Amino acid sequence: MVSLEWIEEFPETRLKGGPRGLSDHCLMIVEDTKMRGDPRPFRSLDSWFTHEGFLRMVKEEWRGLREVDFTDKLKALTVPLGRWHKDNFGDMDNKILKFENEIKKIDDMVSSGAYDGTVEARRKALVTCCERWYVRKELHWKQMSRSQHVKDMDKNTRYFHQIASSRRRNNRIDALVINGRLVRNSARIKIAIREFYKHLYHQEKSPRVGFRDGLVAMISEEDSVALEVLPSVEEIREAVWDCE
Repeated sequence: MVSLEWIEEFPETRLKGGPRGLSDHCLMIVEDTKMRGDPRPFRSLDSWFTHEGFLRMVKEEWRGLREVDFTDKLKALTVPLGRWHKDNFGDMDNKILKFENEIKKIDDMVSSGAYDGTVEARRKALVTCCERWYVRKELHWKQMSRSQHVKDMDKNTRYFHQIASSRRRNNRIDALVINGRLVRNSARIKIAIREFYKHLYHQEKSPRVGFRDGLVAMISEEDSVALEVLPSVEEIREAVWDCE
């Protein structure tokens, strides 16, 4: 019903059927609802590491935070990272288009007979920069799509873009049955989900047992040492995996 370009422009679009009554046809309703964004977890983009100034910027910002806790450093780093991303990766399509237009101008000059070593060197430099931005754009959308089907860079950006858009649509919760009622209010849905996991992982109260309730007066030295040993990675993994 729509073109690929239209879906890229409106990735949040949903198509649903309306009531049909006694007819064998139903009304088709197109919705384009923007969900309110929640705080996003800290993550890095693979495309950042292809930029020569990325690691230098991170090191400078990290040193500037000095003796701050690790988790607080990550939170503080999101602001300069977002600013750096906007300045350097803000609009990759326009950057690619700019290089392609410059390459076309040179090709037009060559077609008109204006050709020398300087023109050839400039064209090679422009092609190298343009290819670099193609790779960065593809790396970005491949990571967003979490696709494992294609390993080599062969300009599958649109394919990855569609998978990422599809994942975003599929992961969105438009409605939820809460206590037998269908709820579409996003705020109530968020509260219900939070309360569900809060109840699922709540801390159970431990029974208070005194030393006179059948316990021995003193444990052995071996048991005492065992109680104070930090849990191993295997013990932590087993405890986490044992949760529902």
